[in-house]
Amino acid sequence: MKTFLQLSFISMLCISHQSFADHSPNALQVRTIAIAPYGIDDSGKLSGIYYELTHSLLIKSGLASEHHIFPYGRIIHELKLGKTDLTIMFKYKELANYVDYIHPLPALKNVVIGRHGHDYQNIEQLEGLNIAYLNGAKFSYEVDNNPKIHKQIVVDFNQGLLMLKKGRVDAIIGPMKPIISGAKQLGLSKSFFGKPLIVSERTPWLQLSKQSKSHISAEKIKATFSKMIAQGALENLQLKYQ
Repeated sequence: MKTFLQLSFISMLCISHQSFADHSPNALQVRTIAIAPYGIDDSGKLSGIYYELTHSLLIKSGLASEHHIFPYGRIIHELKLGKTDLTIMFKYKELANYVDYIHPLPALKNVVIGRHGHDYQNIEQLEGLNIAYLNGAKFSYEVDNNPKIHKQIVVDFNQGLLMLKKGRVDAIIGPMKPIISGAKQLGLSKSFFGKPLIVSERTPWLQLSKQSKSHISAEKIKATFSKMIAQGALENLQLKYQ
C-alpha cells in the first residue's frame, strides 16, 4: 500500500511538472492558422507550410515556445488580448494597433471559384449568390462590403467545399492553394471547378503582438526570418506540400 501511494505521488509530481512545462510563463505563444497546407492538425500531429516555417524560426532564434494551430478568428481574438505573441497571417485593420509587422511573405491571390460550367467574370456576377466564407477571414473588400453577395460562414475550406459539392453554395472564396489542397483531400479534381475569379491579392506577414510579455527582439526575429526566406526555406516547404 505504501509503495502504491509513493508511486501515485511521483506520478502526480510528473503530471504537475509537465503541466508547468507546457504553460511556462516565459514561453513564446505562437499560433498558426488552421488552413491546409499552411497549418494542419491531424489528430494532434501538427504540420504545414507556416507551421514548419515558424517552428524553424523558433529553433534558430533559440526561443522556448508553445505552438498551436488555431482558427483565424481565435488567433485574431488572442492577438488583441495579448495571448498570442507570434503568427503569420494577412494584415487586418482591426489588428493595426495590436501587432507589429515583422516581415512579409509572397503575396497570395484570393479567388472566388464555383463548380464546372459556372465561370464568373466580375464581382457583380456574384450578387445574389451564396459564397462559402471562412470564419474570421477577410479576403476581399469588394466582396465583404457588397450586401447583395450572401456569405455562408464555414469553419474551414473542407466544409465550404463539401457545401459546394452538394450545391448548398454557389462558390467558395479564398487563396487558391488551400482550396485545391482541400479539394484533394475530398477527392475533387481540378475538373470539378470552373474558372477562378481573382478578387484580391494580399500579403501574409510575420506578426508580433505589441502586448507580448516575452520581451523578444523584433529585430533579431526579423533578421533570422529574412535570412531563412533568402535561403529558400519557404520555397522548399511549398514544394513539400504541393
